[in-house]
Amino acid sequence: MVVQDRVDMATARYQVSVEEYMTFRRQGFLVVRGLVAPDEVDELRSHTEDLMQGRLPEQSGRNLDLGDHASGVATQTLAAPPEHLSPAEKAEYFLRIHMLHRQLELHERYLLHPGVLDVLQALIGPDVLALQTMLFVKGPGKPGQGWHQDTYYIPTHPDTLCGAWIAIDDCDERNGAMWFATGSQHEPVYPPESGYGFGDHQLTGVQGVSGVSNPNDEENDLTRIADRYPQLLVSAKAGDVVFFGGHVLHRSKQNWTTDRFRRSFVDHYCNARSFTQWNDGDGSDLDQATMMANQRHILARGDTHLPFAKPRFGTPCAALLDPEERRRESEYAAMMMGDMDTGMMGTTDADPTLVDDD
Repeated sequence: MVVQDRVDMATARYQVSVEEYMTFRRQGFLVVRGLVAPDEVDELRSHTEDLMQGRLPEQSGRNLDLGDHASGVATQTLAAPPEHLSPAEKAEYFLRIHMLHRQLELHERYLLHPGVLDVLQALIGPDVLALQTMLFVKGPGKPGQGWHQDTYYIPTHPDTLCGAWIAIDDCDERNGAMWFATGSQHEPVYPPESGYGFGDHQLTGVQGVSGVSNPNDEENDLTRIADRYPQLLVSAKAGDVVFFGGHVLHRSKQNWTTDRFRRSFVDHYCNARSFTQWNDGDGSDLDQATMMANQRHILARGDTHLPFAKPRFGTPCAALLDPEERRRESEYAAMMMGDMDTGMMGTTDADPTLVDDD
C-alpha cells in the first residue's frame, strides 16, 4: 500500500483550481505552496551548494561534452569559483547563473518539472515552450533587482511569457523575497529610451523608460508606474513556486541578513505557438530568414507548428514524442456548427485526423 501511494503521488497531475486561475489573472502572479516536494528541494539545495563550492564534476576544468556536435557546439566548461578562495568566499562568488539546463542534467529536469508544467498548461497552455533557466544564489548583503517587466527582456508573439520561481530557501523581507506591484499586469511593456530592451512602441502615448532593473528607485523610471499599485511582499517557503506573467512589475530588495541565503531556481516559458526571437547566444544560430529562435528552446508540453529543440539530457517531455503521439495527446478545440433548420449552434470535434464521411 505504501508503494502504491508513492506511485500515485509521483504520477498525479496538479490541478489548478478556478480560484487559483482567477488569482493569477487578477493580481498578475500566483503562489503554489509546496509544489516542489521536500526531497526535491533537498536535491536542489545540495546541488546548488556543491556548485557554489566548485565541487561538481562538471566544474573540474575538463571540457563538458554536451553531445551537440552537429551544431558545432560540442564542449563547454562549467564555471567554478577560484580555488584560492575560502569556503565562505566561494559561497559569495556567484550571484546569478544563466542557462544551466544546457550544461547540467538536474537543471534540465527541474526546468521540465511535471508539477510546474501542469500549472503552466492551465495558465498559458496547453502548449508550453521552455525558454530559460536562472539560478539565483543571493547571499547575505547581496543586492536586489529593481522594478522590471520580464517581457522587456524576453518578448514573445503572441505575448505569453510566464516565469516560474522555485524557492530553494525560505525567503522573507529580511533575506530579499520578491515584491509585486499587484494588478500591474494590465500595463503595457514600457520600451527603453535607448539601447537594449523590448516594449509596446506602437501604443499612442507610451513613454520610454531608463534604469530598468536598477535597485535605486530614483534612477528607475518604472518606480513611478509601480507606485500606482499596491505592492505586495511574497514570502515563500522552500518548495513554493511563484508563477508570474511577463507584464507584471516585480522586484527584490537587498538580503539584509548576515547568515541566510535566498537561493531560487527561476524558469521562463511561453506558449509553444508563440514566435520568439529571444536567444541566449550571439544570434549566429537564428533562422536567417525570420530571425526565429524557437528552435533553440524545448517543447515541454503539447504540440506546435513551430520548430523546437529536444532536451540535451533526455528528460521526458513532449519534444521526445513523435508527431503522431503529440497529436493524440493534444486537446482539439470544438468546432461550432450551425444547424441549417433551427439556426442553433452545436459543437463537433475539430480533430484533423477525422475523415469526413461526405
